[in-house]
Amino acid sequence: MRLSSPTRTTRYRVLSAVTMAALLLVSTGAAQASAAIDAQPTMAAQQTWQTRISQLARPAKGCYQATYPDLAWQDSACATPSRNPMVPRPALPMGPRTGPRPMVVGNGDDLSAKAPSGFIFNAIGSFDNVSGVTSVSSPPNGVGAPVANAYSLQLNTDFFVSTACAASPDPNCRGWEQFIYAQDGTTGLSFIQYWLIFYSAPCPAGWFTYGIHCYRNSPFGAVVPMQPITNLANLRVSGTANPGSDSVTTFVGLTAYTIAGGNYVNAAAGWKIAEFNVFGDGGGFQANFNPGASLTVRTRINYGGTAAPICVAQGFTGETNNLSFGSPPPAAGPPGPAIVFTENTTNSSTANCAYATAIGDTHQHTFSGLSYDFQASGDFVEARTGTGFQVESRKVSGAPNWPNASVNSCVGTRTGSTSVVVALGPKLYVNGNLTNLTSGQLAVPGGVVVNRSGNTYTVVNEAGDSIKAQVNPTHVDLSVGLGTWPTTVRGLLGNPNNDASKLEAADGTVFNVPLSFHDLYNVYGKSWRVPPTSTLLAPCSGQVQNGTPSRPFFVNDLPQDLRQQAQAVCVRAEIHQAWLDNCTLDVAVLGERAAQAYVGATPPVLDGNPRQ
Repeated sequence: MRLSSPTRTTRYRVLSAVTMAALLLVSTGAAQASAAIDAQPTMAAQQTWQTRISQLARPAKGCYQATYPDLAWQDSACATPSRNPMVPRPALPMGPRTGPRPMVVGNGDDLSAKAPSGFIFNAIGSFDNVSGVTSVSSPPNGVGAPVANAYSLQLNTDFFVSTACAASPDPNCRGWEQFIYAQDGTTGLSFIQYWLIFYSAPCPAGWFTYGIHCYRNSPFGAVVPMQPITNLANLRVSGTANPGSDSVTTFVGLTAYTIAGGNYVNAAAGWKIAEFNVFGDGGGFQANFNPGASLTVRTRINYGGTAAPICVAQGFTGETNNLSFGSPPPAAGPPGPAIVFTENTTNSSTANCAYATAIGDTHQHTFSGLSYDFQASGDFVEARTGTGFQVESRKVSGAPNWPNASVNSCVGTRTGSTSVVVALGPKLYVNGNLTNLTSGQLAVPGGVVVNRSGNTYTVVNEAGDSIKAQVNPTHVDLSVGLGTWPTTVRGLLGNPNNDASKLEAADGTVFNVPLSFHDLYNVYGKSWRVPPTSTLLAPCSGQVQNGTPSRPFFVNDLPQDLRQQAQAVCVRAEIHQAWLDNCTLDVAVLGERAAQAYVGATPPVLDGNPRQ
């Protein structure tokens, strides 16, 4: 299935794995005896069995199946996988792209689990929750018209340095392995597809040519009874890569179907990132779900440790589905180590591993979950990472009506030498030049993609770092997404050591929350002002202000009748209680439409405003 490049619900959770690691230490005999007395196995018992059976050696080359709680393989039906490739999409800078990253799942826009250390030797993809799913279709085997219940479940490795590239003249040659359950609407098959990305030479014997790449399938595929998409919650795919062997196992409830692969790319020596999702059935095509469909995806990895995986907003297959992502939820729990995220037909955001906002007049919600108000005016650093990703905002005073409030009038981001700025109007500037984009996508230098839908602009770089700018009549709501989490981020939306109870000035001074009025504006805030000589917001119209409010401005500072009217708007919009004061203030100052920014928003971990 196609290669793709690195990346509010995709919701993602990073999960610990202490319990899972302990369970894996149980002996085979003890696990079998315990499972045998479990007539109605718990989810934990099922997951333990799935992990153990998927890593159990196959008797020989061929197809096998097992049923819980047995830890022994039995002969099963085999078939030869189709020659048709699951099409790869190379990731820049390794090679050419097939088009910009979409605003739906796949073709590079996905969330994957990266091992904090060592290599992954086993991963299991599953669905914690499936709701509203009644149908799906895609072209079977990537050919022809879409067919009902044609789709694939793909558990993909990253692109890794492989010994199979030894004969390639291209130093960028990489191995790639896909553990697949594919269904053409009639039959299902579990198999492995191998790739030599950028082989750039005649393919080795037994391999097929796909442009400058090579691919081949496992010798056999395990026949799996046809599974309608309505049974998606009962399906799991496990991939194992050990020195000298590899295998794929597809679970249908408590039955496992498996084959041993050919170990053609030696994934055990290079697999660090695992991607799992549901996609079209090959050829780079899309799996189209019915409106209202929602999936909660779990990607669990085993790498020898118990620390939570690193989330990366990156995908490797070129197939897609028509679902999209939303904002991440609060911290997660076991079992793990895994990332968990939700995708559905109602969202329209790119994949994010962490998420922060600067909205309304102006309320900051940091990546670590701190909420605090910041009403200064001027150009400020909102976020800066060590990878060269920077986000800035221009805040202007609400004077004369609201002199102690400020709003974003212009926001922008820079990756390397490429800058994209979005201003009131709305206006779009790319590298300082006014650029026309009425709708759809625009690829700009540096591997950056700009998407416009209505008056909302999304800007994403190759690493999955992004901004989302909602341009309103009088202000711009800013959202910032990170392509890797955890990571170090500084600026108004960062916290030192990702501690929501602290803020850090540009010189490294750390403040406990809440800050005094003086420290917030004259020390901390002042340190993140951007000098006129280095601002990336120079294309924005108007003179840069350098103002500070004369006093704090909170909801209780509103006239009582205005406060009550504004609060009623927020209550009708069913805004979470944690955001009610912010919403009320914004509606009073900016109008009723301001309430929409809080609909479905995740509550903050900590309110950093001083008590009124």
